[in-house]
Amino acid sequence: MQRSLLSPSLLSLCALLMAANPAHANDFPTVDRVLYVQECMRAHPGPTFEMTNKCSCALDALAGSVKYKDYVTMTTITKAMSIGGERGGAIRDVPSLEPQAKRYRELQAKAEKGCFINADAR
Repeated sequence: MQRSLLSPSLLSLCALLMAANPAHANDFPTVDRVLYVQECMRAHPGPTFEMTNKCSCALDALAGSVKYKDYVTMTTITKAMSIGGERGGAIRDVPSLEPQAKRYRELQAKAEKGCFINADAR
């Protein structure tokens, strides 16, 4: 009698591993990760190695709590609101956009706090 090469429990384990996606469902493109970390490091000066890790941690926390598409929308709104004059006013004067900017600022503050980034440096 010939034994099967794969036992039922091993088959189950293989199926489970194949079903698990190694990349996070809300994974951000590398270029956006780099840009976020660079911006974070400019906003929070400190030792390069330490801040690279802390800012990467913050982005990982953001990526774990918001879909990339929503992140792009929220950051675009938040950055556009900081533009002076009429161009920024076109975004600032739209009350329906403020909740998204507020949510982004809250998520970012939570991520920075969780990654031990000094919020007072802003």
